[in-house]
Amino acid sequence: MANDKPASFEERRRGSISTPQEKKKYLVRTERCGDITVHVQGDISQQEKRAVFLTVHDLGCNHWAWEDFVNRPCMTEIKDRSIFIHIDVPGHEDNAEALQESQFPSLQTLGEDLVTVLDFIHVRYVIGLGEGAGANVLARFALAHPSRTLGLILINCTGTVTSVKENFKAKFVNWKGKEGSVSQSAEDYLVFHKFGHMLSEQLMSESNPDKEKVMEEFLHRLRDSINTNNVKLFVNAFLNRSDLPLKQYKSDILLITGVLGSYANVVEKLYKDLDKNKATLLKIERSGDVLSEAPAKVAHSILLFCKGQGLLTSITLPGIERQRTFSGSSNEGDKPRRFSRGMSMEEYDKPNIRRLSITIGENAGK
Repeated sequence: MANDKPASFEERRRGSISTPQEKKKYLVRTERCGDITVHVQGDISQQEKRAVFLTVHDLGCNHWAWEDFVNRPCMTEIKDRSIFIHIDVPGHEDNAEALQESQFPSLQTLGEDLVTVLDFIHVRYVIGLGEGAGANVLARFALAHPSRTLGLILINCTGTVTSVKENFKAKFVNWKGKEGSVSQSAEDYLVFHKFGHMLSEQLMSESNPDKEKVMEEFLHRLRDSINTNNVKLFVNAFLNRSDLPLKQYKSDILLITGVLGSYANVVEKLYKDLDKNKATLLKIERSGDVLSEAPAKVAHSILLFCKGQGLLTSITLPGIERQRTFSGSSNEGDKPRRFSRGMSMEEYDKPNIRRLSITIGENAGK
C-alpha cells in the first residue's frame, strides 16, 4: 500500500492522482490564476489517435457537469474514442477553500492561462467544449492561442458585456445564506441562468419528474460540495466580462442553445456577427438546459462537428452507412485515405487536421 502521507504540491504537480474510473486528476499551477484542478478522462498517450476536448463548466457547478454528460449512453462511442480534459475553475474543485476576491481571475485571464494546462499534460491541440460562462472562457482561450484549437463547440455563449437587465437582476442576489449555505436568491439566480425562466414555468404547469430531478441534483451539488463564496466570484467575473471578438476566430465554431434557455436570444445575436462559412447555430426546441434535456441531439452535433474536422470518422451516424473513403491528407500526398481491413479502428480515428466543411440544421439529431 502506498504511503498515506498527503503528497506535496510539487509531488502532485509532477505526477497525477488516479481514480478507479480510469481518470486522472492533476493540479496545475498557472502564472496568473493560481492552482487549477484538471480531471482527464482517457489516455493522454493516445492523443494522436483520439479527439481531444477541453471543457470548462458554467456557473454553479464544476467538472462533474461535463463528466455527467460525457458518461451518458449517447456519448459512449465518442467517449471511447476521445480524451476529455475537464477544467475546474479556480476555487470550484470539491470542498475548496474560500478565495479572496483579488485571487479570482477575469474570464480573459483565465482563458489565456488555460494554455498552461495543455503544456503541462503535453497536449498539442484540442476542440473547445464549454457551457455558459465556461464557453466564454474557452472562446477567449481560442482567440489567444488559435494554433492550439481545432474548433469550438460553445453552449449558451455570450458575446457582449453584461446587459442592464442582467446586472439589475444580479444586484439583488444575496449570497449569504444561513450558516454558510447558499441563499434562496442565489439559488434562484443560478437556476435561471442554467435552466431558463420558461423551463421553470413549464415545471410549475406540468408534471415532469425528469426535469425536476435534474434541477434537484444541480442544487444538491451546489449546496454540498462547491464553495459558495467562490461561485459568487465566478458570477462577478462573468458579470464583469468584456466584449468577445469571436468573429476574429478563423476556425470552425458550433453554437448550441435551447429555445427555452435564458440566453437563446444572446446566442442568436452572437451568431449573426460571425462568418457563416465558419459558424453554425443549432437551436434545440423545447429545451432550456440542453445537456440534460437533449443530450442525444448535443452528442449528434458534436459528432458531426468532429467529422468536419476529420475526427471520429469511424463512428457511424444513425441511419447513415459508414463511408469507406473520406478526403484529407495522408502520407501519400492528397490521396483519399481508405478504411481497409488492414487499418485498425484507432488508425481510422487518427485526427486529420485538413478540415472538411460541415452544416448542421436546426432539426439535427431529432
